[in-house]
Amino acid sequence: MTARTFASDRLSEIAARLLRAAGLSSASAETIAGSLVDADRRGIHSHGVMLLPMYVDRIAAGSVSTAERAEVVVDHGAVAVLDARHVPGQLSGDQAMKLAIDKAAIYGVGVVAVRNAFHFGAAARYVSWAARRGYIGLAMANTRPLMPAPGGASPVVGNNPLAMGVPRPDDEPVVLDMALSAAALGRIRLAAQVGEAIPSTWATDATGRPTTDPAAAIDGMLLPAGGAKGFGLALMVDVLTGVLSGGGFGQRVAGLYSDATVPNNCAHTFLALDPAAFGPPDGFATRFSELTAEVTASPTTDPKVRVVLPGQSEAERARRTAVDGVAIDAAVLASLHALAQRLGVDLTDLSDLDATPTGGSTL
Repeated sequence: MTARTFASDRLSEIAARLLRAAGLSSASAETIAGSLVDADRRGIHSHGVMLLPMYVDRIAAGSVSTAERAEVVVDHGAVAVLDARHVPGQLSGDQAMKLAIDKAAIYGVGVVAVRNAFHFGAAARYVSWAARRGYIGLAMANTRPLMPAPGGASPVVGNNPLAMGVPRPDDEPVVLDMALSAAALGRIRLAAQVGEAIPSTWATDATGRPTTDPAAAIDGMLLPAGGAKGFGLALMVDVLTGVLSGGGFGQRVAGLYSDATVPNNCAHTFLALDPAAFGPPDGFATRFSELTAEVTASPTTDPKVRVVLPGQSEAERARRTAVDGVAIDAAVLASLHALAQRLGVDLTDLSDLDATPTGGSTL
């Protein structure tokens, strides 16, 4: 089976059908499918449709709920706390960021923490949404411990993704989205799935030795981005998500690929900030445009290299895939094919999905 390129709307339909068959409502399935396919469109395949089998396994095992909304347990001015009750993270994440934006429209800032949560996909989704509505957005999440403290020999903190989006009136938002490890665990799982080696700077094996074997890395520990600085940031994200919300933190967060009957129990925090609360919004927009222009016009050491803003490459890739289609690796396709068979989902009517055929696989 070779890789295949799909039109994004048809790939979304595949994902949605599988999620509906797993017990989610049509609206929930479409939201989650759109999130996963958007990550694939941006080239972030570790947060794309490769996650579907894990999501479905957890729904079947009961650790992910088929409900659609989180419960608001604290609503205090600009601050709120949601109890997700283990609904899919995209659903509680959308709800939380919307609430943060609504509060920012009143108070200038809105902060919403979410406990008892599940994986919410790519963090860029939420901050991009806020930025396109004129707000500076921030989203963060904690994960099970994956990284050791400097000098430590066991994992004590997750790689805890952090994203920030800044609006630009006449252009795509500037979006920073990063895990605080040298590489996200999803990228290592994808490398293992497709049989590729990883850089030795990404992770260690179970004994703490750097490895290029993704399977050994999955059983080992991730290395923090920037050494002690990355570790410190990850620790503080754990504070601002799990500790602050009253949810899981540290060892209380379970692995996504561990016992599927045990809830993930991660936590999220979302922030929306209204630039207009600090002065005329056109002033902020003008100053930010000046800053980004200075950055992109800066000289390079290689004339063939251009300076790009955070998230710019991913946004450009998303625009290309809207025309050319989304390439999905053969190993991921095989897992979706097996999932469809297990769920009894017939996808033969979607067999014409090639936008730019790259192989002969079918689903």
